[in-house]
Amino acid sequence: MEVPIQTIHLFPKLDEKLIELLRSLTPEDWNKPTLAKQWTVKDIASHLLDGNIRVISQMRDHYVGDPPGKIESYQDLVDYLNRLNADWVKATKRLSPGVLIELLEITRNAYHEQLSKLDPFAPAMFAVSWAGQTESPNWFHVAREFTEKWHHQQQIREATGKPGIMTREFFYPVIDTFMQALPYTYRNLTAPSGTCISITITSDCGGTWSIVRAENVWRLDSAKINPETKIKMHANTAWKLFTKGISSQQAELEVTIEGNVSLGKPILTMLTVMA
Repeated sequence: MEVPIQTIHLFPKLDEKLIELLRSLTPEDWNKPTLAKQWTVKDIASHLLDGNIRVISQMRDHYVGDPPGKIESYQDLVDYLNRLNADWVKATKRLSPGVLIELLEITRNAYHEQLSKLDPFAPAMFAVSWAGQTESPNWFHVAREFTEKWHHQQQIREATGKPGIMTREFFYPVIDTFMQALPYTYRNLTAPSGTCISITITSDCGGTWSIVRAENVWRLDSAKINPETKIKMHANTAWKLFTKGISSQQAELEVTIEGNVSLGKPILTMLTVMA
């Protein structure tokens, strides 16, 4: 069976791009603000290191240092993750950029090795909650991990004016993964059976996705159906909107909705990060 969104082979390339990027930064660059609101460039680099170390500790060593306790809601999970992230970033303020780069280099291969060992279709350790799932296959979990690595690196590139990963090779799997959240985003919007909404991400690295209403739910559909609503946005707008880099109000100025506008509005609320 073929993996629907293949990303595992891209991690080493993306990590190589990250190390190259970080080594090119000036001391001033490391303190620049980013789209990640409270975080500087250095904070994001630290967060990426945390991602490597957590995966190695949990998957290789079966170790969770700070268990979440009782999680009774999505917000409980978000609060727990936010606390973990904030604690780590605060603690690593004392690490130099050079040390962060070295640790990222040391951990990247072990991180990739752990993800590579997973059976793509077996249940993942963590579900992709932003897609509304309580259990996810490993291929989706891995793709989600790839989107995390990509969008945080892109935040650093935006802050420092360094292009490099807004390419079809890297971005298309990211946006394809993000689009898996469409049915969940539209879950509370009712429409007649057969209603189709298309979403086009413009630029050379984008594409078109559709959801169709059937049996009282929305489903991703690749069939050529004439949509009631057509949504178009540029790739730069899309990734920033879906990762809370810009507000829905900002994005609305850059998004085109043709046809039934009310069917297009929920796209402005779609999130593909835990928030």
